Amino acid sequence: MVIDVHAASLNFPDLLVLAGMYQVRPPLPLTSGMEAAGVVVAAGPESRFAAGDRVITNGISGAFAERMAAPDARVFRIPEEMTDAHAAALTVVHQTGYFALVHRAALQPGETLLVHGGAGGVGTAAVQLGKALGARVIATAGSPAKLDICRQCGADEVIDYKQEDFVARVKELTDGRGADVIYDPVGGDVFDRSTRCIAFAGRLLVIGFASGRIPTVECNRVLLKNFSVIGLHWGNYFQYQPELIHQCHDALCELYTNGAIRPVIWKQLPLAELPAAMAALESRDSYGTVVVTP
Repeated sequence: MVIDVHAASLNFPDLLVLAGMYQVRPPLPLTSGMEAAGVVVAAGPESRFAAGDRVITNGISGAFAERMAAPDARVFRIPEEMTDAHAAALTVVHQTGYFALVHRAALQPGETLLVHGGAGGVGTAAVQLGKALGARVIATAGSPAKLDICRQCGADEVIDYKQEDFVARVKELTDGRGADVIYDPVGGDVFDRSTRCIAFAGRLLVIGFASGRIPTVECNRVLLKNFSVIGLHWGNYFQYQPELIHQCHDALCELYTNGAIRPVIWKQLPLAELPAAMAALESRDSYGTVVVTP
């Protein structure tokens, strides 16, 4: 179908696609941008949508444009009360968080969830979803301003990883037990150290490698503490279990309608300022999600 783009969001994988470092490498040249919200202009005869429908779409590329084409399977309806900016920032980070916490880690009410990079796009979504699922949430971030964002998203405890040893602080906050579930989009040293503050029979979620280093696992720690290392490449569900993605979208829309989740928008910029928006994302100056509008 063809969609008039009203808003598109930036995600960290957009940087990886442009650098040729993402898991999926689309052929060049390309129009970047994974996620957009807008209005259907035209749809095929067997489509679930019609011209005039408000929709969200997600893919590897194409969103940073005034108009884009999208396959029907990757298009979702927008609730009436959801803004274009919120819709554009909903799918990638919140579906990632939902699949990680619900389908992969089976987070339970009352468990302790540690979210690394809690002020980023996937981080703010994970904090909000963790609270919605009834967990006690500890979030790490690298500045007082970003710690405030974590608190606003519902984090019960926050840790400035530049000023404190998060391993010692997590153990202190959990009376030595550690976190039941750790949500790690950072990788590198953060992953390595997370194995030292995970609870017995805990679950360590591998979400990404924003640090630039893919870590390895010291299996003696896995054995001694009986914890699980669980990977999530959310996009693969489109290929293997697409019905779960549509079920997840319905669940997220219900959480949004009930006020349990709200995409965190750092700035909403004109599409012409996309290079500056990309630079802010790459330098970690932004928090939450950056949205651009044609």
